[in-house]
Parts: sequence; C-alpha cells; structure tokens
Amino acid sequence: MPGLRREELAVLAGLSADYYSRLEQGRQANVSAGVLDALARALRLDEVERAHLRDLADPAALHSGDDPHAVQSPAPGLIRVMRTLDHTPVLLLGRAGRVLARNALLAEVLGRPLEPGSSFVRYMFQDPVARERITNWSHFAAATVAALRREMARRPYDDQLADFVDELRTTDRDVARWWDEHAVVDFRSASKRIEHPVAGPMLFDIEHVSTLDELEQHLVIYTVDPDSPTAHVLPMLASWSASRQA
Repeated sequence: MPGLRREELAVLAGLSADYYSRLEQGRQANVSAGVLDALARALRLDEVERAHLRDLADPAALHSGDDPHAVQSPAPGLIRVMRTLDHTPVLLLGRAGRVLARNALLAEVLGRPLEPGSSFVRYMFQDPVARERITNWSHFAAATVAALRREMARRPYDDQLADFVDELRTTDRDVARWWDEHAVVDFRSASKRIEHPVAGPMLFDIEHVSTLDELEQHLVIYTVDPDSPTAHVLPMLASWSASRQA
C-alpha cells in the first residue's frame, strides 16, 4: 500500500523483515501459497492482483512448451461467433493485442483497417486517429498498459513481448508513466465513447468473450442499448461501409 514501509508490511503479513527483504529482492526460492496469501491480505490486493502476485512468485511454472514466437491462428469457434455479430463492431485479439480478425463495422467505427496481423496496441498509442476517435482514450490506454503488465507476468519467457513493452515505454511518456504505476488488470467490461466524423458521438459497452481452450484469444464486442442513438446509427454505418467496399 502507498506509504507503507517494508518493516510495517512484514509485520502485517506475519513475516520477519529479513524474510520479506529476501522476497522483495528475489533471493527467496519456493515461496509458499500461505506466504503469498498473507502478503495479498496485507496489501489488500483484489483477485487480479493476487493472481499477478502468484505469477511473479513462480515464473518457472508458467513456462509453456509452446513456441512463444509461433503465429496464432484465430479460434474457429470465436470466428463463428464474430460472424453472427455483423450488426455490431467486433474484434478478435490474441497475444500482446495482436489483431486476429475483425468485422467491417469495427474498422468503420475506429477509423482504421486494423487488418489481421496488425497491433491494436500500436493503434492505441501510435495512431493519432485513436486519440481523436476514442474520447475517453486515456481510460482505455491506461487499461491497455495494465493488461500488458499482467500478460508480461504470465509470459516471462516471451522476449518479443518484453521488447515490445520496452519500445513503448521508451517512445511514449504516457506508457512509461502508467507502467511505473504497477497497475494490473484482466480484460473487463467498460464503456467506450467514440466521436465519429459522420455518425457523431457513439457510446458502446465493451464485453470480452473467450473460451476455456483458447484463453489467449478473446472477442471484443461493442454492445449497445437497443434504443440508444448509437444503435439507430449503426445500420447506416454498416450500409455505408458495405457500399464503399463494393
């Protein structure tokens, strides 16, 4: 917790100051689940933060036999779900925010093609259109950094992910500032406000969907209230997008 000294935290967790110091410096092997739980209680961590602490404490347990550089293929089941949702923007993301698939309406709403293989994280931080279109950009950008930190703990063996994060931190002051805050999040529901040059202001509730056999892929679904102004203007955008493609 902010302002809590090392010795005070050790007392709250029921640990000796020397033992906690070894933990903090990475000199204590085989940390028990009980110790981690005690630290989590002392720090008042939420469930995501507790999981993050466990990942940091035992990175070897996370090492997968899979090649971290292997190109992900879109999960067929998630693609089928996406194809039933052409009336609303949908994006399929993989590791490190890599775009695996998206529908035409998503590209229309966000103002960029976001083709498969591109990086949604780069769009968020390196494309000025993102800051122009997403009127609550800072909220989503900070959450993107916190999600990257969470993923880094789950994939400590992924050198490409580490290099990508280092690049963002050295080239973007916002990323560096949010990274140093040490926040972690998993994907969760949130509201996103869009200022579209044709449709005007739009409001979406963002939902994330994944499957048990593809936890490293998730659908990002832009849902709307059926009676909202956004719902009424989406068919116009869909028709306009289809006519431009034709």
